[in-house]
Amino acid sequence: MKRRTVDVLVVGAGPAGLSAAAALAASGAGAVEVLERDAEAGGVPRHCARGGFGLRDLWRPMTGPGYARHWTGAAVRAGAAVRTGVMVTGWSGPLTVEATGREGLEELTARAVVLATGARERPRSARLVPGGRPEGVWTTGELQQAVHLYGLRLGGRALIVGAGPVARAAVHTLRSAGAEPVALVTDGTGPGLRPALRRPVPVLSGTVVTELIGRRRLTGVALLRADGRAAVVRCDTVVFAGDFVPEHELARSAGVPLDAGTRGPAVDADFRTVRPGVFAVGNVLHGAEPAATAAFEGSRASGAVRRFLADGRWPGTRVPVAAEGALRWAAPNLIVPRDTGVRLLLRTGRGVARPVVTVSQDGRTLHRERLPRPADPERSASLGARWADGVDGGGGPVRIRLDEARDGGGRRRCGCQRP
Repeated sequence: MKRRTVDVLVVGAGPAGLSAAAALAASGAGAVEVLERDAEAGGVPRHCARGGFGLRDLWRPMTGPGYARHWTGAAVRAGAAVRTGVMVTGWSGPLTVEATGREGLEELTARAVVLATGARERPRSARLVPGGRPEGVWTTGELQQAVHLYGLRLGGRALIVGAGPVARAAVHTLRSAGAEPVALVTDGTGPGLRPALRRPVPVLSGTVVTELIGRRRLTGVALLRADGRAAVVRCDTVVFAGDFVPEHELARSAGVPLDAGTRGPAVDADFRTVRPGVFAVGNVLHGAEPAATAAFEGSRASGAVRRFLADGRWPGTRVPVAAEGALRWAAPNLIVPRDTGVRLLLRTGRGVARPVVTVSQDGRTLHRERLPRPADPERSASLGARWADGVDGGGGPVRIRLDEARDGGGRRRCGCQRP
């Protein structure tokens, strides 16, 4: 087994990992190496042929593959070593990982490790949808790879289970493959469910899939609406869109606690886990945020990694965050007292037309404000943390609760806005 050492090891070559590696290598952080299990770097954008990438962070429109090439090139030009076809399988020390690739087994020891392993969609099996195992059942990611990387043609009628931006991507991919989307099915209600499409697709809200019909090939999908009505939609393809789960296996095997809401590693505002020297960035923290958000996080994390390389400090006192009410999760989910420069991402589990956020600890209200826009379960809002001055490092969890305003309530003190 080969044994090597580097200064910073980044696991995952998506936008978060590549942007972190580019910033670290460019700033003189030493030997920076990125390991990617796929045959090509760039992450999910590689097989998102649509446009719309790059506008928020690079200030120019790009396709997904172009965006992936940009960040791969940025990391390589800065001096980072990007290795593909290498899978990290576990840990053999606090900052030593085991990996396997074309050259066999190896151990890599780093002064700091950045986990950027991303997220995956939950497939049909994980959603416990009854029925046989016919052909024609996909997740959005599987479909995009098959269509945009391998030229798959489909045809026929297609049903998408999900809503919001990921469902919109599934619609575009299906149409490019020759299939006709007939409906979007979601158990959600409220704003944000109907994606913006030039050719709209009917949205069946408050509806669940009860069975996939067909033996060798899918022939239809059985549905049940909230009012008890049942129906069968004839289709040749079904795509399960969204419902992302962080790829947290490597973090969990390192003993890094997972946040109950995000299901990813718990981190503070500097992307530090509870394990000294181990950072986590991007969608491994919270499921599917846009690629630009992941790239921003990677770039921001580079500063904290450099400081750790310089002084070796790791925070002792951090207070966990608990999401309550309509709030599904908040990230980061560890608060360093008096760190008022934090901005938290907030994601709701349902649409809320007039959302009010209340922050408290041990029965004390630290902050309350009305968000300027409706809460959308398909997109995150952000919350400033000037209230962190009042957090007691020896107290209980900081509770962030989102409710429907009853009296127009709440003062806008943090300038909350969508990221």
